[in-house]
Parts: sequence; C-alpha cells; structure tokens
Amino acid sequence: MNPMPTQPRRVTTATATAQAATTEADPHWQRVVARDASADGAFWYAVSTTGIYCRPSCGARLARPEHVRFYVSREAAERDGFRPCKRCRPDAQARSQEQAEAIVRACRHIEQAESTPALEVLAHEAGMSRFHFHRLFKAMVGLTPRAYAQAWRSGRVRAALQDEDSVLAAVYAAGYASTGRFYADSDAVLGMTPTRFRQGGADTQIRFAIAASVLGALLVAQSARGICAIALGDDPDRLARDLQDRFPQAVLVGDDADFAHTVAQVVGFVETPALGLDLPLDIRGTAFQQRVWQALREVPAGETVSYTALAQRLGVPRAVRAVASACAANTLAVAVPCHRVVRQDGSLSGYRWGVERKRALIEREAAGAAVVTDPLDAVDAKAGT
Repeated sequence: MNPMPTQPRRVTTATATAQAATTEADPHWQRVVARDASADGAFWYAVSTTGIYCRPSCGARLARPEHVRFYVSREAAERDGFRPCKRCRPDAQARSQEQAEAIVRACRHIEQAESTPALEVLAHEAGMSRFHFHRLFKAMVGLTPRAYAQAWRSGRVRAALQDEDSVLAAVYAAGYASTGRFYADSDAVLGMTPTRFRQGGADTQIRFAIAASVLGALLVAQSARGICAIALGDDPDRLARDLQDRFPQAVLVGDDADFAHTVAQVVGFVETPALGLDLPLDIRGTAFQQRVWQALREVPAGETVSYTALAQRLGVPRAVRAVASACAANTLAVAVPCHRVVRQDGSLSGYRWGVERKRALIEREAAGAAVVTDPLDAVDAKAGT
C-alpha cells in the first residue's frame, strides 16, 4: 500500500467524525486492527485517501477509520475504482484459483484425449506461455504434462487389460498409438508382460515366506526381478491371502529352504535398518511414485521428513497430497521407508501397516537398535501355501 501522508488531514467535519464512529463500531474494523488473517477472503477494506483496497491482515500502516470502507468482494472494490495493494496482494488468491482451475482443465484434456496433447496446445488453452504453463503444471500436479499423460495411461493399462478381450484391444483402449510404447510402459508399471497380467500373473513364480519379527508377522515375497513385497501384520494367514489377491494366478512357492537366507536378511534389516538391505528390489509403480520412493530411500535411518519437505525436495511443493498417496501405495515396508515421513508438526499420520509400527520403527531407528545376532532363528517354519 502507498504510504500515508506525513501530515494526516485533521478531522474537522461532523460527517468525518460520524464516519469514524461508524467504522469503529463495525466488527470488521476490529479484525482489521487485529490484522486477523482468518478474515482474509471474508471481506476486504479500501482506503479512500490512497485509492487502494487490502486484505484484513495487511501489514501496512493502519488507515484512519473515517477513510475506510468495507467490501464483500474484490470486484465490488474494483468497481468503485480501488486498485489492489501491492503489499498484501488481495487479488493474488483469485489469480491462484484461476491458475489452479486452468491446470485442472488441462488434466481433464489430457485424460480425455486419444493421444497426448502438445505442450503448445495445453498452454494456449490455459492462456499461458509454454514455459510458465510447464512450470506451473509441474508445481501443482507433481509431474510434467508428458509424465502425467504417461501415468494416466499406465492406470488405463491396468483397466484395459482387465476389461478388453485382447492385448491389442487394450493398447488402443488405453490411448496408445503403438504397441511398442504400450509394452514399455506396462512392463515398468506391471512388472510382467501384459498377457501375464491379464491372466492374473499366470506362470509367474513368486517365492514367499512368513517370519516372526519384533514388529509382528513379516511376509517377504520375491519375484524373478527381486523382493516384490515386504508386509507386516498380526495375522500371518491374512498376509498370505493379501499376497495371493495381488497375483491370483501366480505360482506362490512357500517352504523354500533356499529362500530362508533371503528372509533372514530382510528380518535383520527390519529389526536393524542401519544394517542396510543388499538385495535387488522389484519396485512397481508410476513414474511419480518411483520418484517419491527413491527420495524416501535417501532419507537416512534415524531421521524423519515431513510430507511438505519431501514434496519440496522433489521440486513439487504443491504436490503434498500426491506425495502422501505415493507413500500409501508403497508395498515394501522399511525397504522403501515411508515410515520416516511425518506431518509438518512432527506428529504421525496413517501407515499401511499400522501407526504403532510406524512409531516403533522411528523410535528404534532413533535409538540405534542392536544388531540381530542370528536372524535365521526368527524365520517361521510355516510358510503359507
């Protein structure tokens, strides 16, 4: 807001005195005096001597009450000739809302298009330059427009493979122009060929075992690519059923003596994360999920990070909810340490395997839990079938 005159005009008329009294009696004025941020958006106030309107929380020098008017909308203040304050920027929220709506429209366009729209087309529809649109889209969504289109098609890959009569039909139903791109994306997301996914993982062998740990029952599963599941729970049979639900037609192999050493390594790692886990991982997810999971693996044991800070590290500060969703989609407990992500105030939020386990993991890491001397002893002889 422009500075007030160094020598304010004296109130000498009855009209000005009455106006000041009216303003001071208005509940809005008390919120302006208190610079109440919770009132922002509920009303605006304008100053007749400067021609400027402000948010209630504006930190500029307080105007004399006889010069103040209150408005229920920005538009009403602007119709009366007032312009927005450059300090509190009362019009910024409206611009932000307009930008958010433009990005939402761009997302809907991408989702409904048969092929990925060109960046120039999306930017033109949003009324922005290519550079500004690309930067704003990534900041709000967490992905570039192209990556968002790929992630959206990846989701359609799963649906199409389940709904269509053939893989070729699924290619076009998922919005792909060629089978090559389809197979490349589906392999990264599904962890297997599209045909096998349609068959529920048929002919895919997954070895698994259930062991006892300090955090309860621990299921470890391994595909040909690496460890594909680490799950914690109270009911061993439930853990086995959940794995079977993920791959209903896969060949689940239990009671494998050769697998016991691998399971022992995972048990030792879960109980003492500082040991590390030198095993290949079969991590399946969208491009954005993979970015989040990789960032999680870079958080040292004994430390925590907030969802907001993690989004900032990824360069997508506005994608906090998307980051939280990626954490929730993780199926590799501790190996992808989503338990190290907390709320902004340090409190614990939801955890796929229970908040109390999350608390225990954080406390054990912070305290530097003792190394397990013989983790093979923890392996449960009863592996599910």
